[in-house]
Amino acid sequence: MKIGTHDGVFHCDEVLACFMLRRLPEYKDAEIVRTRDLEKLKSCDIVVDVGAEFDHQKKRYDHHQREFNETLSSLRPELGDKYKIKLSSAGLIYAKYGENLLQELAPKGHPFSPEDLRIIYKKVYEHIVEEMDAIDNGVPMTDEEPRYKIRTHLSARVHRLNPEWNSEQNSDVSELFEKAIALVSEEFLYTVNYFISVWLPARDYVKSAIEERLEVHESGQILEFKERFPWKEHLFDLEEELGLGNEIKYVIFMDKPNSWRIQAVPVKPTSFVTRKPLNKKWWGVRDDQLSETSGIEGCIFCHSTGFIGGNTSRKGALAMAVDSLNAV
Repeated sequence: MKIGTHDGVFHCDEVLACFMLRRLPEYKDAEIVRTRDLEKLKSCDIVVDVGAEFDHQKKRYDHHQREFNETLSSLRPELGDKYKIKLSSAGLIYAKYGENLLQELAPKGHPFSPEDLRIIYKKVYEHIVEEMDAIDNGVPMTDEEPRYKIRTHLSARVHRLNPEWNSEQNSDVSELFEKAIALVSEEFLYTVNYFISVWLPARDYVKSAIEERLEVHESGQILEFKERFPWKEHLFDLEEELGLGNEIKYVIFMDKPNSWRIQAVPVKPTSFVTRKPLNKKWWGVRDDQLSETSGIEGCIFCHSTGFIGGNTSRKGALAMAVDSLNAV
């Protein structure tokens, strides 16, 4: 089997595309042919990032044609309309082979259920592949000039493996391309394994907390987690699925023995702006002074922006959440 891609300077998108293909059984021993010679490309079983053609039936996956405007949402409309970044060769391979790839990477003997596969598929795209699509297609992160630039991202590290323009051109570029594949493999596999082993198991905990929220407080606006784990993305996803809107305002959880946290739910998973911050009278106040100000025993602190606070007990943490819920 042969995987074709272009020669010359290599980029993260075709490196990632080649890595993903090689993790599939049919291409695991494939030779990578780097060329722009169309006759040589015709002999390849699958071609990425070169050839001026996108045709899934013919296994041709280039995105440089003027008329090419495919996105993950246009190719996979069942995923919704939020994925609007034009696809690179990495995105095209992921769009067409991503589920098969993830099933190959699933724990042996434990294939994903259809629901879990859909969830993991979207998250892996959002957390690594979409970035490659955007960078390769020159899509800016913001509408304005950013205040600083990130220069150590995966695409930049892959690019650094290319020979410099003023170096002696005696490097084995095929060997450098394989080093680039090893580099992206580490990042991609970390991302997949994180979502399989760490992130996905937390979803059930968040769902249970939502279902039991009226047992915590009659308002249904406070969740209690039994452990400390990643919850924000799950909460937003589940709220949307369950039609809860922005109902939930706070979560409480034990951070360590004799230390509980009260955290205000942000307006977005990555935002520092919250739906309803903790009582403003407490901001920046600590310990005994905070307990006296709030009238709640065991207070430890309240952050100066009101997004998180602490108490020595569950009872105190819940009281801080209820007080903040009722604060003007």
